[in-house]
Amino acid sequence: MSSSSARGAFIIGVVLGLAALTACAEEEPAAKDDGTGPVAVKASDSSCELSRREVKSGTSTFTVTNGGSKVTEFYVYAEGDRVMGEVENIGPGLKRDLIVELPTGKYQAVCKPGMVGDGIRGDLTVSGDAPAQVDTDAVLKQATQSYQRYVNSQAGALEEKTTEFVAAVKAGDVAKAKALFPVSRTYWERIEPVAESFGDLDPKIDARVNDVEPGTEWTGYHRIEQALWVANSTKGMEKYADQLLTDVKTVVAKAKTVQLTPLQLANGAKELLDEVATGKVTGEEDRYSHTDLWDFQANVEGSQAAIQALRPALQKRDAALVTQLDTQFKAVFASLDKYREGDGFKPYTASEPEKKALGAVVDGLAEPVSKVAGVIAQK
Repeated sequence: MSSSSARGAFIIGVVLGLAALTACAEEEPAAKDDGTGPVAVKASDSSCELSRREVKSGTSTFTVTNGGSKVTEFYVYAEGDRVMGEVENIGPGLKRDLIVELPTGKYQAVCKPGMVGDGIRGDLTVSGDAPAQVDTDAVLKQATQSYQRYVNSQAGALEEKTTEFVAAVKAGDVAKAKALFPVSRTYWERIEPVAESFGDLDPKIDARVNDVEPGTEWTGYHRIEQALWVANSTKGMEKYADQLLTDVKTVVAKAKTVQLTPLQLANGAKELLDEVATGKVTGEEDRYSHTDLWDFQANVEGSQAAIQALRPALQKRDAALVTQLDTQFKAVFASLDKYREGDGFKPYTASEPEKKALGAVVDGLAEPVSKVAGVIAQK
């Protein structure tokens, strides 16, 4: 998610695993930047240094190293804070790559120590006339078109179910609103990376109380969730319900027209698994209703939809990776099946060993998904 919705700390297994993988890399001397190759990003608690701030159009790689004491994020924003690419949950001492396709234009490169606020910003200029991937690769063009159809279907269902949820809240029907809460959120969670790309709409819709900036009013799903499960009431929630529906309709309209790149599909698939690892597995996302597993499944389904859209291209470039992805997606869904109840899931009150087990299976899927962007970026 965006900084407003990035969830807590890493699961222990993820942190230790990544730390082990990157500890040696940090000790290596930095290579001289000759204007080609990856852009090195040195992030700290108070700075965001790029080895260069001009890149050529087309595919760029940003290698982000967190030398600070806080978990950080790195974004490339287009005008209006539209997210072109992001990497989240970069723990202290860790390194992660962002591979993103950028057309000619003016952008901002942003580090967000602590995963909050507007971040530490600096200009990024992209020049040149490299053709877009979809203009040179028919298979990738078909992938983006396929995924756009998926987004359109999910966006339509999101608006429909959120309308029903809002109506129940405004009617004071607590039982019906509680039943509709996880259902409406399912469609949101499947396409969240797309929704997150539109500036401040994501925090308005999906922020938890600890994500809200000082001086900013807490709104959205979780504001209403608290009232429903803590106060067992909808009193005073009418204005939040109306605002939620307005914001969702705005996201839906934008989502149906946004033009996505193949790398945005690949990065979005990984972002959704980061969401699972840092919010759903921990039980922090739906802390009042304990409906986290609905969101968990929806995130994984959304990730799988992006991968499936890219499948023909992946099959041509790395068939072994496709086999690994299929196996790991099945493993995650099998783990979720243990918690099913009726058409949904049991309340999520898992023990620490259960959380660690779920975290491990999600980590097993995140590893091959993290390779997809690199495969898609190949010429």
